[in-house]
Amino acid sequence: MEAAEKVHCLIIGSGPAGYTAAIYASRANLKPVLYQGIQPGGQLTITTEVENYPGYPEGVQGPEMMVDFEKQAARMGADIRYGLATKVDFSSTPHKVWIDDEKLIEADSVIISTGASAKWLGLESEQRLNGYGVSACAVCDGFFFRGKEVAIVGAGDTAAEEALYLSKLCTKVHMLIRKDAMRATKVMQDRVLNAPNIEIHWNTETLEILGDKKVEGMKVKNNKTGEESVIPVQGFFVAIGHQPNSDIFKGFVDMDEAGYILTVPGTSKTNVEGVFAAGDVQDKHYRQAVTAAGSGCMAALDSERYLSAKGLA
Repeated sequence: MEAAEKVHCLIIGSGPAGYTAAIYASRANLKPVLYQGIQPGGQLTITTEVENYPGYPEGVQGPEMMVDFEKQAARMGADIRYGLATKVDFSSTPHKVWIDDEKLIEADSVIISTGASAKWLGLESEQRLNGYGVSACAVCDGFFFRGKEVAIVGAGDTAAEEALYLSKLCTKVHMLIRKDAMRATKVMQDRVLNAPNIEIHWNTETLEILGDKKVEGMKVKNNKTGEESVIPVQGFFVAIGHQPNSDIFKGFVDMDEAGYILTVPGTSKTNVEGVFAAGDVQDKHYRQAVTAAGSGCMAALDSERYLSAKGLA
Protein backbone atom coordinates (compact mmCIF):
# COMPACT_ATOMS: atom_id res chain seq x y z
CA MET A 1 0.00 0.00 0.00
CA GLU A 2 1.35 3.41 -0.98
CA ALA A 3 2.22 5.93 1.71
CA ALA A 4 -0.30 8.62 2.59
CA GLU A 5 0.01 11.94 0.79
CA LYS A 6 0.24 14.91 3.15
CA VAL A 7 -1.52 18.16 2.25
CA HIS A 8 -2.12 21.47 4.03
CA CYS A 9 -5.63 22.11 2.79
CA LEU A 10 -7.89 19.50 1.20
CA ILE A 11 -11.07 20.64 -0.55
CA ILE A 12 -13.71 17.98 -1.20
CA GLY A 13 -16.15 18.93 -3.96
CA SER A 14 -16.11 21.30 -6.90
CA GLY A 15 -19.16 23.54 -7.21
CA PRO A 16 -19.04 27.31 -6.63
CA ALA A 17 -18.13 26.73 -2.94
CA GLY A 18 -15.23 24.36 -3.62
CA TYR A 19 -13.71 26.35 -6.48
CA THR A 20 -14.00 29.66 -4.59
CA ALA A 21 -12.36 28.06 -1.54
CA ALA A 22 -9.58 26.87 -3.87
CA ILE A 23 -9.06 30.38 -5.28
CA TYR A 24 -8.76 31.94 -1.80
CA ALA A 25 -6.70 29.10 -0.32
CA SER A 26 -4.26 29.27 -3.26
CA ARG A 27 -3.81 33.02 -2.85
CA ALA A 28 -3.10 32.44 0.84
CA ASN A 29 -0.37 29.97 -0.19
CA LEU A 30 -2.11 27.00 1.45
CA LYS A 31 -1.35 24.87 -1.67
CA PRO A 32 -4.88 23.42 -1.73
CA VAL A 33 -5.67 20.07 -3.31
CA LEU A 34 -9.23 19.85 -4.62
CA TYR A 35 -11.01 16.61 -5.54
CA GLN A 36 -13.89 17.23 -7.92
CA GLY A 37 -16.13 14.37 -6.83
CA ILE A 38 -18.77 12.53 -8.81
CA GLN A 39 -20.13 15.63 -10.57
CA PRO A 40 -17.32 18.12 -11.40
CA GLY A 41 -18.88 21.57 -11.27
CA GLY A 42 -21.77 20.42 -9.07
CA GLN A 43 -25.45 21.14 -9.64
CA LEU A 44 -24.72 24.05 -11.97
CA THR A 45 -23.59 21.58 -14.61
CA ILE A 46 -27.18 20.37 -14.98
CA THR A 47 -28.65 23.86 -15.36
CA THR A 48 -28.66 25.78 -18.60
CA GLU A 49 -28.92 29.58 -18.43
CA VAL A 50 -27.75 31.33 -15.23
CA GLU A 51 -28.92 34.94 -15.16
CA ASN A 52 -28.67 35.80 -11.46
CA TYR A 53 -24.91 35.50 -10.87
CA PRO A 54 -23.25 38.95 -10.60
CA GLY A 55 -20.69 39.79 -13.26
CA TYR A 56 -22.38 38.04 -16.17
CA PRO A 57 -24.62 40.80 -17.60
CA GLU A 58 -25.67 38.66 -20.58
CA GLY A 59 -26.18 35.54 -18.44
CA VAL A 60 -24.06 32.41 -18.75
CA GLN A 61 -24.54 28.67 -19.19
CA GLY A 62 -24.11 26.83 -15.86
CA PRO A 63 -21.43 24.40 -17.13
CA GLU A 64 -19.51 27.27 -18.78
CA MET A 65 -19.52 29.25 -15.54
CA MET A 66 -18.08 26.28 -13.65
CA VAL A 67 -15.32 25.94 -16.26
CA ASP A 68 -14.51 29.63 -15.62
CA PHE A 69 -14.36 28.97 -11.86
CA GLU A 70 -12.13 25.94 -12.37
CA LYS A 71 -9.75 27.80 -14.69
CA GLN A 72 -9.43 30.65 -12.19
CA ALA A 73 -8.67 28.23 -9.32
CA ALA A 74 -6.08 26.44 -11.49
CA ARG A 75 -4.46 29.75 -12.53
CA MET A 76 -4.06 30.62 -8.84
CA GLY A 77 -2.22 27.35 -8.32
CA ALA A 78 -4.86 24.98 -6.94
CA ASP A 79 -4.12 21.30 -7.57
CA ILE A 80 -7.42 20.14 -9.11
CA ARG A 81 -7.90 16.38 -9.44
CA TYR A 82 -10.52 13.87 -10.50
CA GLY A 83 -11.59 11.55 -7.70
CA LEU A 84 -14.29 10.90 -5.14
CA ALA A 85 -13.82 11.00 -1.36
CA THR A 86 -15.23 7.68 -0.17
CA LYS A 87 -14.24 7.52 3.51
CA VAL A 88 -12.91 9.81 6.24
CA ASP A 89 -11.44 9.55 9.72
CA PHE A 90 -11.55 12.85 11.61
CA SER A 91 -10.86 11.31 15.02
CA SER A 92 -7.27 12.58 15.12
CA THR A 93 -5.03 15.06 13.30
CA PRO A 94 -3.98 15.20 10.57
CA HIS A 95 -7.41 14.31 9.19
CA LYS A 96 -7.57 11.23 7.00
CA VAL A 97 -9.55 11.11 3.74
CA TRP A 98 -9.61 8.19 1.32
CA ILE A 99 -10.09 8.89 -2.39
CA ASP A 100 -11.78 6.24 -4.57
CA ASP A 101 -11.39 3.74 -1.69
CA GLU A 102 -7.65 3.47 -2.21
CA LYS A 103 -5.58 6.68 -2.02
CA LEU A 104 -5.09 8.07 1.50
CA ILE A 105 -4.67 11.81 2.04
CA GLU A 106 -3.62 13.23 5.40
CA ALA A 107 -4.76 16.85 5.61
CA ASP A 108 -4.03 19.58 8.15
CA SER A 109 -7.35 21.19 7.25
CA VAL A 110 -10.37 19.98 5.27
CA ILE A 111 -13.03 22.02 3.50
CA ILE A 112 -16.20 20.03 2.80
CA SER A 113 -18.06 21.42 -0.21
CA THR A 114 -19.80 18.28 -1.45
CA GLY A 115 -23.11 20.05 -2.11
CA ALA A 116 -26.59 18.60 -2.17
CA SER A 117 -28.52 16.73 -4.81
CA ALA A 118 -32.11 17.48 -5.74
CA LYS A 119 -34.53 14.64 -5.20
CA TRP A 120 -36.34 13.67 -8.39
CA LEU A 121 -39.51 11.76 -9.17
CA GLY A 122 -37.58 9.14 -11.15
CA LEU A 123 -39.32 9.55 -14.51
CA GLU A 124 -37.42 9.04 -17.77
CA SER A 125 -39.11 12.12 -19.26
CA GLU A 126 -38.06 14.20 -16.24
CA GLN A 127 -34.36 13.47 -16.83
CA ARG A 128 -34.66 13.84 -20.62
CA LEU A 129 -36.23 17.30 -20.31
CA ASN A 130 -34.07 18.45 -17.39
CA GLY A 131 -32.90 21.95 -18.36
CA TYR A 132 -35.52 22.13 -21.13
CA GLY A 133 -38.46 23.12 -18.96
CA VAL A 134 -37.86 20.73 -16.05
CA SER A 135 -36.12 22.27 -13.04
CA ALA A 136 -35.55 21.66 -9.33
CA CYS A 137 -35.11 25.35 -8.52
CA ALA A 138 -37.95 27.83 -9.05
CA VAL A 139 -35.88 30.77 -7.76
CA CYS A 140 -33.15 29.94 -10.31
CA ASP A 141 -35.33 29.27 -13.33
CA GLY A 142 -38.79 30.75 -12.72
CA PHE A 143 -37.82 33.93 -14.59
CA PHE A 144 -37.76 32.01 -17.90
CA PHE A 145 -41.43 31.13 -17.52
CA ARG A 146 -42.89 34.62 -17.13
CA GLY A 147 -46.39 34.76 -18.53
CA LYS A 148 -46.54 30.98 -18.96
CA GLU A 149 -48.40 28.13 -17.31
CA VAL A 150 -46.32 25.83 -15.08
CA ALA A 151 -46.59 22.93 -12.63
CA ILE A 152 -44.84 22.27 -9.34
CA VAL A 153 -44.68 18.97 -7.45
CA GLY A 154 -44.34 18.93 -3.66
CA ALA A 155 -46.27 19.43 -0.44
CA GLY A 156 -43.79 20.97 2.02
CA ASP A 157 -42.76 24.52 2.87
CA THR A 158 -40.25 24.70 0.01
CA ALA A 159 -42.87 23.64 -2.52
CA ALA A 160 -45.35 26.17 -1.12
CA GLU A 161 -42.72 28.92 -1.15
CA GLU A 162 -41.69 28.11 -4.72
CA ALA A 163 -45.34 27.90 -5.87
CA LEU A 164 -45.92 31.40 -4.47
CA TYR A 165 -42.74 32.66 -6.13
CA LEU A 166 -43.88 31.23 -9.48
CA SER A 167 -47.39 32.64 -9.03
CA LYS A 168 -45.92 36.17 -9.21
CA LEU A 169 -44.33 35.41 -12.60
CA CYS A 170 -46.60 32.88 -14.28
CA THR A 171 -50.19 33.09 -15.47
CA LYS A 172 -51.08 29.88 -13.65
CA VAL A 173 -49.36 27.40 -11.32
CA HIS A 174 -50.64 23.83 -11.02
CA MET A 175 -49.53 22.42 -7.67
CA LEU A 176 -49.50 18.63 -7.64
CA ILE A 177 -49.87 17.00 -4.23
CA ARG A 178 -49.76 13.21 -3.89
CA LYS A 179 -52.00 13.02 -0.81
CA ASP A 180 -55.08 14.90 0.36
CA ALA A 181 -53.08 17.16 2.71
CA MET A 182 -50.01 19.41 2.59
CA ARG A 183 -47.00 19.06 4.89
CA ALA A 184 -46.31 22.80 4.75
CA THR A 185 -46.87 24.98 7.82
CA LYS A 186 -50.35 26.43 8.26
CA VAL A 187 -49.31 29.96 7.28
CA MET A 188 -47.74 28.74 4.01
CA GLN A 189 -50.78 26.59 3.23
CA ASP A 190 -53.07 29.58 3.74
CA ARG A 191 -50.98 31.71 1.38
CA VAL A 192 -51.05 29.05 -1.32
CA LEU A 193 -54.79 28.44 -0.93
CA ASN A 194 -55.46 32.18 -1.17
CA ALA A 195 -53.32 32.75 -4.27
CA PRO A 196 -55.80 33.26 -7.13
CA ASN A 197 -53.63 31.68 -9.83
CA ILE A 198 -52.45 28.58 -7.94
CA GLU A 199 -54.61 25.53 -8.58
CA ILE A 200 -54.03 22.62 -6.21
CA HIS A 201 -54.47 19.10 -7.56
CA TRP A 202 -54.90 16.83 -4.52
CA ASN A 203 -54.20 13.07 -4.61
CA THR A 204 -52.35 13.57 -7.87
CA GLU A 205 -49.18 12.00 -9.17
CA THR A 206 -47.25 12.63 -12.38
CA LEU A 207 -47.08 9.75 -14.82
CA GLU A 208 -45.09 11.49 -17.54
CA ILE A 209 -43.84 14.90 -18.63
CA LEU A 210 -44.84 15.51 -22.23
CA GLY A 211 -42.80 17.15 -24.93
CA ASP A 212 -40.04 16.32 -27.36
CA LYS A 213 -37.47 19.14 -27.18
CA LYS A 214 -39.19 21.12 -24.42
CA VAL A 215 -41.95 20.69 -21.83
CA GLU A 216 -45.41 20.91 -23.42
CA GLY A 217 -47.57 19.27 -20.77
CA MET A 218 -47.90 16.50 -18.23
CA LYS A 219 -49.90 13.34 -17.86
CA VAL A 220 -51.26 12.98 -14.32
CA LYS A 221 -53.35 10.48 -12.43
CA ASN A 222 -55.78 10.98 -9.56
CA ASN A 223 -54.86 8.38 -6.92
CA LYS A 224 -58.42 8.28 -5.54
CA THR A 225 -60.39 7.88 -8.77
CA GLY A 226 -57.68 6.39 -11.00
CA GLU A 227 -58.62 8.97 -13.62
CA GLU A 228 -55.81 10.10 -15.95
CA SER A 229 -55.64 13.49 -17.62
CA VAL A 230 -53.28 15.72 -19.60
CA ILE A 231 -52.57 19.28 -18.48
CA PRO A 232 -50.71 21.61 -20.87
CA VAL A 233 -47.80 23.42 -19.13
CA GLN A 234 -44.51 24.93 -20.35
CA GLY A 235 -42.53 24.42 -17.15
CA PHE A 236 -42.33 21.61 -14.61
CA PHE A 237 -40.73 22.21 -11.20
CA VAL A 238 -39.81 19.46 -8.74
CA ALA A 239 -39.77 20.58 -5.10
CA ILE A 240 -39.69 17.36 -3.12
CA GLY A 241 -36.48 18.23 -1.29
CA HIS A 242 -32.72 18.03 -1.51
CA GLN A 243 -30.33 15.45 -0.12
CA PRO A 244 -27.04 16.84 1.24
CA ASN A 245 -24.05 14.76 0.12
CA SER A 246 -22.77 14.23 3.64
CA ASP A 247 -23.03 10.48 4.30
CA ILE A 248 -19.30 9.79 4.56
CA PHE A 249 -18.92 12.41 7.32
CA LYS A 250 -21.55 10.86 9.61
CA GLY A 251 -20.22 10.01 13.04
CA PHE A 252 -17.55 12.71 12.87
CA VAL A 253 -19.28 15.94 11.88
CA ASP A 254 -22.49 17.20 13.55
CA MET A 255 -25.53 17.36 11.26
CA ASP A 256 -29.21 18.14 11.48
CA GLU A 257 -31.86 15.45 11.06
CA ALA A 258 -31.83 15.90 7.25
CA GLY A 259 -28.05 15.45 7.02
CA TYR A 260 -27.04 19.09 6.53
CA ILE A 261 -23.70 19.80 8.22
CA LEU A 262 -24.01 22.19 11.16
CA THR A 263 -21.59 25.11 11.23
CA VAL A 264 -20.96 27.70 13.95
CA PRO A 265 -23.24 30.62 12.92
CA GLY A 266 -21.36 33.26 10.94
CA THR A 267 -18.46 30.89 10.21
CA SER A 268 -17.73 27.72 8.25
CA LYS A 269 -16.46 25.86 11.33
CA THR A 270 -17.84 22.42 12.12
CA ASN A 271 -17.62 20.69 15.51
CA VAL A 272 -14.31 19.12 14.38
CA GLU A 273 -11.28 21.37 14.71
CA GLY A 274 -9.72 22.01 11.30
CA VAL A 275 -12.77 20.80 9.35
CA PHE A 276 -14.88 23.44 7.60
CA ALA A 277 -18.05 23.21 5.49
CA ALA A 278 -19.25 25.45 2.68
CA GLY A 279 -22.03 25.57 0.11
CA ASP A 280 -25.20 23.53 -0.14
CA VAL A 281 -23.96 20.69 2.10
CA GLN A 282 -24.50 23.10 5.01
CA ASP A 283 -27.09 25.49 3.56
CA LYS A 284 -30.70 24.42 3.20
CA HIS A 285 -32.11 27.95 3.10
CA TYR A 286 -30.57 29.80 0.16
CA ARG A 287 -28.96 27.20 -2.14
CA GLN A 288 -27.72 29.74 -4.67
CA ALA A 289 -24.42 29.80 -6.57
CA VAL A 290 -23.56 33.21 -5.16
CA THR A 291 -24.16 32.21 -1.51
CA ALA A 292 -22.20 28.98 -2.03
CA ALA A 293 -19.27 30.96 -3.46
CA GLY A 294 -19.42 33.34 -0.49
CA SER A 295 -19.30 30.48 1.98
CA GLY A 296 -16.38 28.94 0.06
CA CYS A 297 -14.46 32.17 0.62
CA MET A 298 -15.32 32.02 4.34
CA ALA A 299 -14.11 28.42 4.58
CA ALA A 300 -10.76 29.25 2.97
CA LEU A 301 -10.24 32.24 5.31
CA ASP A 302 -11.27 30.17 8.35
CA SER A 303 -8.90 27.41 7.24
CA GLU A 304 -6.03 29.87 6.78
CA ARG A 305 -6.57 31.34 10.26
CA TYR A 306 -6.76 27.89 11.80
CA LEU A 307 -3.53 26.74 10.12
CA SER A 308 -1.73 29.98 11.08
CA ALA A 309 -2.80 29.66 14.72
CA LYS A 310 -1.50 26.07 14.73
CA GLY A 311 1.77 27.15 13.13
CA LEU A 312 1.05 24.96 10.12
CA ALA A 313 0.84 27.69 7.47
